[in-house]
Amino acid sequence: MASYPHDHESEINLFAETNYRNARRKFGIKTDDRRRHVYVLGKTGMGKTTLLENMILNDINAGHGVAYVDPHGDTAERLLDFIPPERINDVVYFNPADIEYPIGFNLLEAVDEANRPLVAQGLMGVFKKIWPDVWSARMEHILNQCILSLLEYPDSTLLGINRILVDKEFRKRVVSVLKDPVVKAFWVDEYARWEDRFRNEAIAPIQNKVGQFLAATIIRNIVAQVKSTINMREIMDEGKILIINLAKGRIGEDSSRLLGGMLITQLQLAVMERVDMAEEERRDFYLYVDEFQNFATASFANILSEARKYRLNLIVAHQYIEQLDEDYVRPAVFGNVGTMIFFRVGAADALFLEQEVAPRFIPEDLTNLTKFEVYIKLMIDGVASEIFSANTLPPINARTGSTERVIKVSRERYAQPRAVVEEKILRWAGFLGAAPTVSAAAPAAAAPRPAAPRFVVAAAAPALRAPAPRPAAPRPTTPVAPPPPAKAASAPAAAAKPAAKPAAPKPGKQAYDAVCARCGKTMQLTFQPDPSRPYFCDDCFKIVKEERKQAAAIPVESAPPEPAKNVPLSAIPAATPVPFQKAGGRPAPGEVVSFDDPQQP
Repeated sequence: MASYPHDHESEINLFAETNYRNARRKFGIKTDDRRRHVYVLGKTGMGKTTLLENMILNDINAGHGVAYVDPHGDTAERLLDFIPPERINDVVYFNPADIEYPIGFNLLEAVDEANRPLVAQGLMGVFKKIWPDVWSARMEHILNQCILSLLEYPDSTLLGINRILVDKEFRKRVVSVLKDPVVKAFWVDEYARWEDRFRNEAIAPIQNKVGQFLAATIIRNIVAQVKSTINMREIMDEGKILIINLAKGRIGEDSSRLLGGMLITQLQLAVMERVDMAEEERRDFYLYVDEFQNFATASFANILSEARKYRLNLIVAHQYIEQLDEDYVRPAVFGNVGTMIFFRVGAADALFLEQEVAPRFIPEDLTNLTKFEVYIKLMIDGVASEIFSANTLPPINARTGSTERVIKVSRERYAQPRAVVEEKILRWAGFLGAAPTVSAAAPAAAAPRPAAPRFVVAAAAPALRAPAPRPAAPRPTTPVAPPPPAKAASAPAAAAKPAAKPAAPKPGKQAYDAVCARCGKTMQLTFQPDPSRPYFCDDCFKIVKEERKQAAAIPVESAPPEPAKNVPLSAIPAATPVPFQKAGGRPAPGEVVSFDDPQQP
């Protein structure tokens, strides 16, 4: 790689002007002093964002590599309209809200073995920061093993976190390629031996939070792509312009913080990889983060302390000190930052900063600053100056009208159409190509349960034991005398009684006419009846069910039946006709018929 010329060492990024005795002189900060980072603090509406905009545009016009993380979106969109024509091809516009052309960003893609713990630590720090209410030692243990396992498995994405927890086949494939004995032992010796109830309880928080994050199509189409379309190392080494639009109002606050944290973790990885370059070949890259408390994890604290030697220079801004974690981030900021810029702050912050501004200023001075007025402790040639007052420069208005062209070029180079991306994601998840394995009971379980009809189908009745065969009396050889008129009239009389009106089907459903196979009542069903199956009303169904129970209770006779005795024809009562549904004299399988047993003398 060609050596990067450091003739810009003497460059000064102008961002303010003095106001001492009305002597207006513009001043800025040198390149070498910027490598010790810049910290901006102040209430909302005091001019922090304008200060960042001016410094970013100065770097862009000077040809430097820049990354800007914007959690609001307004500044990111504004910067697109100020890109010089010669630098349009250098812009990478990362906008998750552009759902039709998602950029691929896979933090788990092809990570070196030495950097895998760093990636896992970065992701764990991001998750822990945004999910403090459900975070626990057990959740951290399981999630860490998931991430370390997926980092070893080829072509894995964040979609694999929930999949490895519940998909046994996928988990077997992942475990089969693991080389880390500790990670492999977790799945083989620990996770596999957990009881189902304990396992479900342990993984529920992970499934809930990770699933909620990946359920959004906007986010899933970005982080679930197997191949990343942006390369952080390439962006840094080639001095490109990375504008990250993480507008909370468009993608959600949690998604904004997660994506921002992962992008900063990826930048940290790219920075650490610069160890294979000579120091004089490392090109300066400037990372601007507005509202950086949203992404300030333990990994961010490591960047503040180690990034200088790798030429990653930070300019961070936020509103009040309580936003910073007092265990990691706050000590890293005030212990490593070279230049501090204070806008108006609250009383609590003013007391905290008293040691930084004394003896020239008192805490009350910090609370009375006007808009665009600042107190600065500036790093000059490696030495921190005495704190002094100044005014930041007004906004730069040299618009180039490059917004549409920048978006078009960035889409063509770093994004893919939504349909293509979603097809690849579905294929990876197993929903395209080879059909997913489904158990035999799955279709029945997945099918919607029909509404319970008033008239029940006989085949839907509870399964009962088939009745044992019974010996039948020999059929008489002479015609049977007709039954007495009084008895024969009982059936028509019963049929002449008005049938109970069946319940009307539910509104919105089509009604189908049917006839009870036992009593002949007309009824209505909520589904189309099958002509080959008998149907019974509620009353008849209870009778048929009871008859089947009684028939099933009769024991099976192992010995052949004795021949029937000779009985006079006059003593044999007339049998009730059998209401078969099909011609041929034999009921179809599953059909239920009603009959009266012949009485033996």
